[in-house]
Amino acid sequence: MRQIILDTETTGLSWERGNRVVEIGCVEYIERRPSGRTFHVYLKPDCDFEQGAQEVTGLTLDFLADKPVFADVVEEFIAFIDGAELIIHNAAFDVGFLDNELRLVDSQYGGLRERCNVEDTLLMARQRFPGQRNSLDALCKRLGVDNSHRQLHGALLDAQILAEVYLALTSGQEEIGFASDAAGTQVEVVSFRTDPAAARPRVQVAADELAAHEARLEKLRKKAGKCVWDQFIVVAEAEAELEPA
Repeated sequence: MRQIILDTETTGLSWERGNRVVEIGCVEYIERRPSGRTFHVYLKPDCDFEQGAQEVTGLTLDFLADKPVFADVVEEFIAFIDGAELIIHNAAFDVGFLDNELRLVDSQYGGLRERCNVEDTLLMARQRFPGQRNSLDALCKRLGVDNSHRQLHGALLDAQILAEVYLALTSGQEEIGFASDAAGTQVEVVSFRTDPAAARPRVQVAADELAAHEARLEKLRKKAGKCVWDQFIVVAEAEAELEPA
């Protein structure tokens, strides 16, 4: 499974109004692990920045003046993403801009969705956290992803941060069978019953060790409220009563 986590920076909010892409950042993951391959390029636009856009990115027309135009890098970009699954935050925005750049070069390139499957982490986050803020910064805070080094928007840095956010969104206890139900309050306890006649190992525990163990459990009970292991203890005690003397 090859995935490309992608982000762009632009001169404004709408390609329909003539805004252009000024930075593309991509990070390649293979089987949910970084491969070490990236694609990163600054682009010279043929327009000015809209008000506010320059402050967000920190880029200037002077800085971009000697950078390539999209037509100069289109083949390298297509080769990097072709056939992969694209992971994008607010995919409609980036896909719209990149499809426009491809059309401006040559209509033969088609659109991104003709070459790649696209996964939108903004839609994923809205499904998981309905009614909450789901910007990249908000998700970093909620999911424990460090973005303290993100002072300005930058395509490659944001793609690297988004990769960690995506992994956090799509992994967790659910994958190893510890998920709770939809309400998040019920825990299913599975009892593994054995033959009462079967011999079980007995371990002798010193009184002070037993007291220390119980004190530790009591602290955990106070923090957790309802503890799953207490339910197992009840089952074990009930089974013990069934064993022959």
